[in-house]
Amino acid sequence: MNKGKNIHMLDTLKATQRVVSGQRTTGACHIGHYFGVLKNWIELQHHYECWFMLADLHALTTHYQEPWTLKEHVFEQVIDWLSCGLDPKSCQIFLQSEIQEHAELASLLGMITPLSWLERVPTYKEQLHQLQDREIHTYGFLGYPVLMSADICLYRANFVPVGEDQLPHLELTRELVRKFNHLFGTNPQYQSIVNEALDKMGRHQKKTLLDLKKTYQETGSKDQLETAKTLISSQAHLSHHDREYLLGFVEGAGRMILVEPQALLTPTPKICGLDGNRKMSKSYGNVLNLRENPKEIPFKIKNMPTDPARIRRTDPGEPTVCPVFTYHALYRSKEDCADIAQQCRTAAIGCVDCKNLVAQAIIDFHAPIYEKGLSLKNHPSYIYDVIRQGSKAAKEVAAEQMKMIKESLCIGFN
Repeated sequence: MNKGKNIHMLDTLKATQRVVSGQRTTGACHIGHYFGVLKNWIELQHHYECWFMLADLHALTTHYQEPWTLKEHVFEQVIDWLSCGLDPKSCQIFLQSEIQEHAELASLLGMITPLSWLERVPTYKEQLHQLQDREIHTYGFLGYPVLMSADICLYRANFVPVGEDQLPHLELTRELVRKFNHLFGTNPQYQSIVNEALDKMGRHQKKTLLDLKKTYQETGSKDQLETAKTLISSQAHLSHHDREYLLGFVEGAGRMILVEPQALLTPTPKICGLDGNRKMSKSYGNVLNLRENPKEIPFKIKNMPTDPARIRRTDPGEPTVCPVFTYHALYRSKEDCADIAQQCRTAAIGCVDCKNLVAQAIIDFHAPIYEKGLSLKNHPSYIYDVIRQGSKAAKEVAAEQMKMIKESLCIGFN
């Protein structure tokens, strides 16, 4: 993968671009979700057209034996999202299973996906090893990257926020998009449709576009390509399908049915779990929930392991090997962290006092989230309205895209 093409979040905020992302509905969100995903989403919603998916179909890949939990998890997850700052007026929140096009497109993409592409996904074998208590040697689990690709392609996402460790997943989507467009980007009526679209532009605009196409394909000039795209987009009387055919015609790749998404590289710190040994995960039972009861936080932090070499109160510690100190780094300023680190190394502060400080910092930070969550939970009709409205909007976009995809595959009646 050409990492030079990955787009860094702070450098590329363009309000006209679409971002698509999602989260599996396997339970309440924990602080790892907040710092790794939700904090980024809250910022992105103010700069992009954002679509955030409640991925309940993905949840079934590992939790299919507990389907009765899914609806409650969806409800709680929306409360988490809204409590921490997502705004339905600034983004769309939708339920994956309400849009059947997700499963339909995943099935169609599966027809052209080599098994080797799925087996090489790094998290596949990793999850098989980590989740040995679950029977996940299934078609659904192996094929979840294809479903993920469908999630992205249905909404013609320009960008997908990911961390470095998730880049292989997105690259598989990009490969599928390229393969799909190559195989199905033309049909027997392709040239006649292009010619009709060109004629709609008028003689002068048509000549300009053909000249831009010729220069781009001869020289590879990105400026010429961008000018051509701008010209096509400016033709208000062209239909959506006309524009798609013309874009593919200019690029020389046929009709661009699926959009190749780019990565929005986002900071995703690894959050240490309460057991101090592994990353925070519901699968490991080592989480601190986003809306944790404030009364429970001190007890959970109290049981966390610290520097194993610090046995006595008078022993100096080493913050860099202490799981508790990683939480100071999340919740306290750099100056405070430096001061606490110095006190730890000189034994001026003990582990009990250190844990009390971090517990209070967590309580203070999450207090507004906790209080808002209590309020939202008392208004379930509002939560369901948010899901319904977002899902309705998503359905309209997905249905239009699916119509074009099926047309390119020569299936169904259009």
